[in-house]
Amino acid sequence: MAHIEYYFATLSPFTYLAGTRLEEIAAKHEASVMYKPLDIMALFARTGGVPPKDRHPSRMEYRVQELQRAKVKTGLPLNLRPAHWPTNPAPSSYAIIAAQKAGGGDLGQLCHSILRACWAEEKDVADDAVIKSCLEAAGFDPVLADSGLLAGADTYVQNLEDAVAAGVFGAPFYIVDSGQRFWGHDRLDDLDAHLSGDL
Repeated sequence: MAHIEYYFATLSPFTYLAGTRLEEIAAKHEASVMYKPLDIMALFARTGGVPPKDRHPSRMEYRVQELQRAKVKTGLPLNLRPAHWPTNPAPSSYAIIAAQKAGGGDLGQLCHSILRACWAEEKDVADDAVIKSCLEAAGFDPVLADSGLLAGADTYVQNLEDAVAAGVFGAPFYIVDSGQRFWGHDRLDDLDAHLSGDL
């Protein structure tokens, strides 16, 4: 059975635009998934990336065009300038880490609901009430938003170290135990084909 290490950021529009495709692909191939939320700005600093606010205007204009095209292709609602972006990604990431450890709910749904809250629902994903609502909707105990803070913080830091060591430089990023790496929501078809043995 294949295993996928999934590196992502809870504030990334491209992670949001991946929707639940990873979960569909993993189910199709009976692959396991380890969810590894990380600090994308710290990752950029470690791997030569540039935060969006510091990019050249031509790169920023292209990013907006890419997001608009992806919005149409995926059919997902997307606000290009959400009210609560950027915000602190750590609390939502800690909650995902705690939920993964606790089990009992739908982790893919939790991740997508947090991303959707930011990019489509004008909610602040650093707000405890928003995080607890997402946890509950995905079948997890909302208390995880409070109880998993210390362990979540340690794992969050370790996820960044693991990402750098594994060659991750953006989000979303998928690494299969075969050694193949896939960067971006628009590479999920390639991930599917690889797991099928076609690529």
